[in-house]
Amino acid sequence: MENKKIAFFEIEDWEKEYFTKEFSDFEISFFNEPVSKENIALVKDCQIISVFANSQLDKEALLQLPELKMIATRSTGFDHIDLQETKKKGVLVCNVPNYGENTVAEHTFALILNLSRKIYQSISKTKKGDFSLDGLRGFDLKGKTIGVVGLGNIGQHVARIANGFEMQVLGFDINEDKKLSKKLGFKYVSLEELLRNSDIISLHVPYNEHTHHLINSSNIHLIKRGSYLINTARGGIIETEALAKALGDGILAGAGLDVLEEECFIKEEKELLSKEFPKKCDLKTMLQNHLLMDQENVIITPHNAFNSKEALERIIETTVLNIKSFLKNKPINIIS
Repeated sequence: MENKKIAFFEIEDWEKEYFTKEFSDFEISFFNEPVSKENIALVKDCQIISVFANSQLDKEALLQLPELKMIATRSTGFDHIDLQETKKKGVLVCNVPNYGENTVAEHTFALILNLSRKIYQSISKTKKGDFSLDGLRGFDLKGKTIGVVGLGNIGQHVARIANGFEMQVLGFDINEDKKLSKKLGFKYVSLEELLRNSDIISLHVPYNEHTHHLINSSNIHLIKRGSYLINTARGGIIETEALAKALGDGILAGAGLDVLEEECFIKEEKELLSKEFPKKCDLKTMLQNHLLMDQENVIITPHNAFNSKEALERIIETTVLNIKSFLKNKPINIIS
């Protein structure tokens, strides 16, 4: 490259050191804020820029970057980039397709174990000086059936972990992969059959028009009585009113939720860590007002399943790899 300049937008301070080290022979510009009309003129001669989900690279913005050859978005989604315009300009676009599969799966089991062994109640009692075991009897996971709704990358990790606990695994997915089910030792069933036969139901599907209220007042009564529902995907997959009624009626013995239906729209989990997010969504107030907060058999975490040191480092590592592969004319993770 004749022009060895890279610009990074929506960067946190801890990320700067990593990128500076990896691209020591480049002139690097860092911006804490998203791409804007004010700062885009400062990078008009850059051939590579890296952004996150809040940077809108529309036609107008792209026209101001005549030297641009590559966009490395540090997100999985890419609807903030005008792909029609990048294709017209011959600009390569790469993303970070995977970074938190095992991370979210591990948090899923953190919620399950908290419910199965009453960890939260145990800690609460002990802190009050009460060391009695009254009300703290839990149950084994061994031999129980877990229903995994959505067998993508995260769901597959959940199935692997469940195997380690010697659980039986049922799976529901609109795209069935027989080789995968044989490899991971689970059985594909219909959603209705999964609800009827699972001791624990764990949701791992994307949120869209097809999965909106996938668990709802029409099917929640099918759930095996006394089972537990876990959601680390998106809040809108469960109809909150139906969930509350199922808990009240004893259909569900408990729930572990990392997401709630009332959450404001989130494109990428990492957006929760940005300085922009609190301006758009008051998560604290939403949690405080939520009707499920005070139920003893419900555990709620603040959309934190993705948030591990290693997961965030994988975003950075993949971005570096994307850029270096582009520089070697062997691009990877290509979107357009």
